[in-house]
Amino acid sequence: MRRRKLTFLLIHPEISRTRYNFVGVIENECLELEYISAMLKKKGHKVVLYDAQVETFGVGPAIQETKADVVYICGRARQENFMLEYCEYAKECGAVTIIGGLHAQLCYERMYRPYVDFILTTFDIYKIVDIVEYAVYHEEGALARLAGVCCQREGVWHYNAGEPFDIRRLPRPDRSYFNAFPHRYQYLELGHAAWVRTAYGCPYRCAFCHRNRMNMGKLSCRDMDDVVDEIAQIDSDNIYIVDDDFLYDTDRLNRFVDRIRQRGIHKNYICYGRADYIAKNPDMMKKLKEIGLYYVLVGLEAIEDRYLDRYEKHSDVDHNIQSIAICKELGIHLMGMFIIDLGFRAKDFRALYQWIAAYQVRNVALSIFTPELGTPTYEQYRDRIITDNPSHFDYLHLVAKPDHMRVGSFYFHYYILLIRLFLKAKREGVYDFIDYGDYIRSFVGNILRRKRRNDDA
Repeated sequence: MRRRKLTFLLIHPEISRTRYNFVGVIENECLELEYISAMLKKKGHKVVLYDAQVETFGVGPAIQETKADVVYICGRARQENFMLEYCEYAKECGAVTIIGGLHAQLCYERMYRPYVDFILTTFDIYKIVDIVEYAVYHEEGALARLAGVCCQREGVWHYNAGEPFDIRRLPRPDRSYFNAFPHRYQYLELGHAAWVRTAYGCPYRCAFCHRNRMNMGKLSCRDMDDVVDEIAQIDSDNIYIVDDDFLYDTDRLNRFVDRIRQRGIHKNYICYGRADYIAKNPDMMKKLKEIGLYYVLVGLEAIEDRYLDRYEKHSDVDHNIQSIAICKELGIHLMGMFIIDLGFRAKDFRALYQWIAAYQVRNVALSIFTPELGTPTYEQYRDRIITDNPSHFDYLHLVAKPDHMRVGSFYFHYYILLIRLFLKAKREGVYDFIDYGDYIRSFVGNILRRKRRNDDA
């Protein structure tokens, strides 16, 4: 029997339905969907991408107009409600529904809904083909190949354990959608920025992070010749290397630098790296700067070793200080990422600001400590969890009770710290392309709203 070609709608959900979602400041390319699109197009299927970050019409009309046979949706914890909402509507329209992504891998049971047909619990995108053969073409033999897939059979959910995926099997991403939006998908002041992934997984095991559970906890890396060849073909001057840690293997980084120089590629690069690696490898950082390293996102996390020890960072505050100094000397923009710990008191919020100012960290990102859904850390904090709303697992909300402060007081000092950092950035000319006033007004508004809630309680 000749198989009919199918229409697939691949959806990246909106981040938030409020205006405080950083759209227009940092917008992420739908790289996972582009891998899937490339794979499906090679098999002759029609593929439509829909990114709710950039599209001007709703997802409902998109599902209706495409008349998709299969709808695939992926997202993070904070997008769970949207993913389920989209699936419910797609199922009403008669589509086979699939949910994927890291959140689904860790929290697949949260997706057990009658309108969700399959949940992908692996990075092996080729499992989508097995799903289609089973669900659409009714090939019972494909059922045996559904490792790494949760599925419903006769109203009962079945979990099939997956295996680590070899990232070298991925096709080159289909960037036609990315290229259609040359004024979107930006990273801060750099503008249009393409995502490139060179590895799945992380070689470190920080206690607070769930990213090291990617790919069944196994690190899988691409060959640098392949990575650089992909970069050379991308129509963008800015490359965001989205590995959870790009700066860990000096031999691999030297191959990257050598290949970039040999190809004569001139682009800006953004990547993640650890403070201890930067502190111990200033010569490597100099090489990376010479080929275009612009931003390095560094998990400084804390300004006291006791917190770093608790997080199992296997680094220390001296490494943080050295990494800041090295990047400043080389002219690399260091984005210092800090955790607002549940153990903070009022003095800790003030001390963090003073430390950031003293060491002249210009670019700062703050995350409230979040016990991630589906991880051992969540189980450790289960008795202190104060919300089950997945949209609050965005590192901007408290999801567990603080150690020493009331929730309202914690938020008050958190917003005051944000306002002080925004005013500091404004004085220093950082992020001049954004409306500082808009963000500061939003923080003040949040303080007042929370105060009113406490007064009414």
